[in-house]
Amino acid sequence: MSQDNPETSPVAGARKVGTSRAARRGKAGRGGASRGGGRRKRYLPGHTVAKTITATLLALALVTGVGVVLLYNHWNGNLDRYDITSQLKNRPDKKDVTGPQEPLNILVMGSDTREGEGNGIDGEAGGGVSDTTILVHLSANRKFAYGISIPRDTLVDRPDCYDESGEVIPGQTDAMWNAAFGVGGPACTVQQLEQVSGIRIDNYVVIDFSGFKDMVNALDGVEVCIPEDIVDTEHGITLEAGTREIKDDEALSYVRLRHTGDGTDPSRIKRQQAFLAAMINKVLSAGTLSRPDRLIGFMNALTDSLQTDFDSVGEMADLAGNFQGIGPSNVKFVTTPWVYSTRQEGRVEWTEDVEKLWQLVVDDEQLTEEFVEQSISAADDPEGSSATTEDPTDTASPSDGSGQGGKKNGKKKDGGLSDDQRAAVGLCT
Repeated sequence: MSQDNPETSPVAGARKVGTSRAARRGKAGRGGASRGGGRRKRYLPGHTVAKTITATLLALALVTGVGVVLLYNHWNGNLDRYDITSQLKNRPDKKDVTGPQEPLNILVMGSDTREGEGNGIDGEAGGGVSDTTILVHLSANRKFAYGISIPRDTLVDRPDCYDESGEVIPGQTDAMWNAAFGVGGPACTVQQLEQVSGIRIDNYVVIDFSGFKDMVNALDGVEVCIPEDIVDTEHGITLEAGTREIKDDEALSYVRLRHTGDGTDPSRIKRQQAFLAAMINKVLSAGTLSRPDRLIGFMNALTDSLQTDFDSVGEMADLAGNFQGIGPSNVKFVTTPWVYSTRQEGRVEWTEDVEKLWQLVVDDEQLTEEFVEQSISAADDPEGSSATTEDPTDTASPSDGSGQGGKKNGKKKDGGLSDDQRAAVGLCT
């Protein structure tokens, strides 16, 4: 199966509702000529605008009431909206849970496409596959949230997917997780996740390299701690050791690089999680919310870089407000439990424990201790933690191949990765 086929673009099989950024700029759309006509006009409830935009911007004395409307319309016009509902079949039901609101499951995908301005970062061709996949769960009581990263090299039995016209995209046994995005875009990835996990997805988001960089730059960088110099001669990347804020190509290189830690994709995922955790912390901090230039710049970058099925910026702003109320310490990132594959070299397979993780999402429950021990929190210090406890019965190696194996020496008192685990994936301790 070739990933260079234009039919495997990131938006393959997605029904276009709005006009793409590429089309507005007079360029070809993602993966080919732009499709569709003008943007569909939607009714925007005044109360939603007032609560999400006015409360945020006017409270900070950023703009006048007229300016709020102009900013809202600008941001809403930036969104690339694709409705994939008609392409999703045999969907799991959502379980009724107790809470003032409905729990939300959002599938976030990072496209590795090199098409478009700012995406040709390394001279590679890219395949239009999902370089990163994270399932974000927001609880019904809005007291906790967690992101579940799925390694792109995970082997799964991909179910049949459906393109925009309803034609079947045949499934495949022992397919790489990210191949679904290549053959059928976000709709196929959502279909795959729902069928293998039993989790109903409420919304999806796709972001490319350029959009990621723009958001980091709008924050004036994100703080990371690099334990040793990273020199990747293959891609011409050099990152000096130390703790500092990085942005632009440095930030993108840091989260994509495999040539550090043990070199595996799950190790790279841990660095991505640490970076995203620090990014969320900065977005939620007073330093960002009280800076008009950062706030407006971040919203510009965010809305200009997304393909999504969210109806409006107001809906997304409501979601962001929920995360601000949760607080960084209750936002965690974990990885699906895995072992190295014996069927395909260089690939990974899920362990039976993945079913426990999926069930926590279905039941809208917090992560249990076994998953918290493998997590990274948005409140974590990039330099790690010296608050540790010694466990004399703890003998498991951080590179035992499980990636999610038992306890480790120097386990943090408050949960999360131990010093040994952080060192194994190239994080500071």
